[in-house]
Amino acid sequence: MLLQSDIIQLLPHAFGETDLPLPGKQTGKVRDWYPVSDGRWLIITTDRLSAFDRILARVPYKGQVLNQLSAWWFDQTNDLVSNHLISLPDPNAAVVTEAEPFPVEVIVRGYITGVTTTALWYRYSLGEREIYGYRFPDGLHKNAALPEPIITPTTKGGATGHDERLTCAEVVGKGYLDAATWEQVQAAALAVFKRGQRIAQDAGLILVDTKYEFGRAPDGRVMLIDEVHTPDSSRFWKANSYAALFAAGQEPENFDKEFIRLAYAEQGYRGDGEIPSMPDALWAAASERYITIYEMLAGQAFAPGAYPVEARLVENLRKAGVK
Repeated sequence: MLLQSDIIQLLPHAFGETDLPLPGKQTGKVRDWYPVSDGRWLIITTDRLSAFDRILARVPYKGQVLNQLSAWWFDQTNDLVSNHLISLPDPNAAVVTEAEPFPVEVIVRGYITGVTTTALWYRYSLGEREIYGYRFPDGLHKNAALPEPIITPTTKGGATGHDERLTCAEVVGKGYLDAATWEQVQAAALAVFKRGQRIAQDAGLILVDTKYEFGRAPDGRVMLIDEVHTPDSSRFWKANSYAALFAAGQEPENFDKEFIRLAYAEQGYRGDGEIPSMPDALWAAASERYITIYEMLAGQAFAPGAYPVEARLVENLRKAGVK
């Protein structure tokens, strides 16, 4: 078992970026991509932690958790929809099938909650009752379960550089996807979400909402890509305290990376200006939470990979013949 002191000692060595001897590198907030042979991509998941559209820190083992937890979820859901995963040559690396990403993010929500401008509760609290094309009745309370999960798509970036809300009808009407493909995506997303909710409940967690990415493989198949049901892409609450806290009008116990956002908000930071310095204990707590979520959901002990990551990664890729 990792001690907080062990994690704090690793903070200066957390995995921030890759510099592999491979051409065509692409970089996202958390992941680096490299095209490799035979229509495959190598995805490296780093320890970078983002919130408010900014990279805030590097958290030891975060990248390994995201990579291995997504792989675990791909295995749990591959009977519902194809996915892009081929292999994991390293705890922080995945070899995947090349897929053309669809231009919409598929958000599935099981509860009315959230404070961002695209969140259901935020829109509802402003008095809106027609949200994302769905009609909501008066009298709903924050953090209540919806009768059934719903899909609330968004663009990727949009004209403002931020995700823009769409209705399900607009995905087809505005030409983002054809009707048949969108129907397939919606059915897959709801099926994966409902299975995720069941598995999370068995693990003592509530899968509140999540973001999925889909794409099309070269052979035409619709595929689930990117990450699945991780603390970065999903909101989790603790199941055993939810009912009592909801009845008392209190916030559920979150069990994802939301506590990082809250810590920054307490410092008056919401993404603008200079990023405030935060104590090492916060990042050690973040690492512990990511590891705990992995162990709860996957039902197995986390086996920490060796640090520094880069040397280990290069050697594992060499052994796997990834080039």
